[in-house]
Amino acid sequence: MHPDPDHWRVVVTGGSSGLGAAVADRLGALGATPVVLDRCPPPAGHAHEVVDLADSKDAEEVVRRVAESRGGLDAVVTCAGIDVPGALGDVPTDTWERIVAVNLLGTASVVRAALPYLERSGGRIVTVASTLGHRALGDATAYCASKFGVVGFTRALTVELAGRVGVTLLTPGGMHTAFFDDRDERYRPGPDARLCQPGHVAAAVVFALSQPEGCEVKELVVASPTETSWP
Repeated sequence: MHPDPDHWRVVVTGGSSGLGAAVADRLGALGATPVVLDRCPPPAGHAHEVVDLADSKDAEEVVRRVAESRGGLDAVVTCAGIDVPGALGDVPTDTWERIVAVNLLGTASVVRAALPYLERSGGRIVTVASTLGHRALGDATAYCASKFGVVGFTRALTVELAGRVGVTLLTPGGMHTAFFDDRDERYRPGPDARLCQPGHVAAAVVFALSQPEGCEVKELVVASPTETSWP
């Protein structure tokens, strides 16, 4: 991967809001070219493709189209993630499966399609898990299943791609984003909760991408000092 961010072509999933938007903005400020994959266009005006990441076939086709139009890819950052908390019996089947489809299968689809281009560029992958990908919590079976899956997927991918493509597993704690906005009060952070700013977590993504040849950040946890779901 080129040491100068001006040369970076980076696919950012979920880049229209939350952490993904913060990552796209930070990359753009460095001179890189972020390409956002999301169901909505990014408000900051970054290059983008509108796609539902729950549809694996469409996600793969979009990644290939972006790569071909940009002459390749240098990195992929998979920030897209959704959740609808509730007891297993209360969350509709379609909703439960969509959470897994976006968070886990969408991550795998985007990475799968990007791999040939990343291998050619010596590029890097940053997957976004969650502290709930390491610690289980009630009323979050779909989210935990998907994020535990991202952790396992990424660790296996690290072994598979060793020496060919750099892989970083990013585990963020709670952040000040719209992620919690539509939830019942009982599923929102309390008034005294300390959450990270997404821009600070985005800086960790850039740190991982910026490592010199021969050095990789394998795993990275970024959370508030009082994050209740870590360790």
